[in-house]
Amino acid sequence: MSVAAARGASWLRAMPAVFVLIWSTGFIVARYGMPYAPPLKFLAVRFALSLVCFCLWVRLARVAWPKDRAQWGHLAVTGVLMQAGYLGGVWAAVHAGMGAGLVALLVGIQPVLTAVWLSFNGGRISQRQWAGLVLGFAGLVLVVSRKFGQGSEVSALTTALAVMALLAITAGTLYQKRFVAPCDVRSASAVQMAAALIVCLPFAAMESQGIEWNAHSTGAMAWSVLVLSLGGSSLLYMLIQRGTATAVTSLLYLVPPCTAVMAWLLFAEPITLVTLLGIGLTAAGVSLVVRSDR
Repeated sequence: MSVAAARGASWLRAMPAVFVLIWSTGFIVARYGMPYAPPLKFLAVRFALSLVCFCLWVRLARVAWPKDRAQWGHLAVTGVLMQAGYLGGVWAAVHAGMGAGLVALLVGIQPVLTAVWLSFNGGRISQRQWAGLVLGFAGLVLVVSRKFGQGSEVSALTTALAVMALLAITAGTLYQKRFVAPCDVRSASAVQMAAALIVCLPFAAMESQGIEWNAHSTGAMAWSVLVLSLGGSSLLYMLIQRGTATAVTSLLYLVPPCTAVMAWLLFAEPITLVTLLGIGLTAAGVSLVVRSDR
């Protein structure tokens, strides 16, 4: 094996771990930048800057754009779901008071929804999958129940926003795997960012608060564009194209524990024994569902 081939193989093996680490920082950046910016205005600027970066990248690398209108349309749908819908829900939930670790946990049950959907549309749900669903739900209830009555972290609004994000990324992942033909990740991401920006702008205009530009908000924006959009979103796109929907989403059950540790280190969000038990049950339940689906 040549040196280039060995490096390529090593990168492919490292992609899932790198993706989990990058994706986990998204919840941290939301918490870091939210005191200084309304969520949808921040995301609109992020999508616009990311679009510019991807277009420059496409031009410099002379990358081909999608060939037909159908692919442009499919990529636009995934951009609306996986960028505007998912990120809008997550950032709005954090802005409304939900902790980064809890948002990550709620969205982290995506593999369960994906496995159930695929089972209903191509197979049966086995006893192991049902056991995984029960464990995952028990873990979720255990963590969320401890939050009620402790300020405004869990409310009808924050829960609805987190559930919206969960449904959006689940639908986007399944849609991309089903309808999006293989194409270059840079041009595909540019189309997705453009669609997300178009959808996000009207809602951003409704927000009365402006963006307060300081070291926190500028750093959050730079990380969001350069690392999360150009890095994390591109990795997610490539992982979905290369693997099964269930295999890819199974990586997301590793995100809540990773995010919880980051939130504990940076924001002193408590990690109690109950939190650890709930995360463990959820991870175990999702693992059972994914292994059975495979």
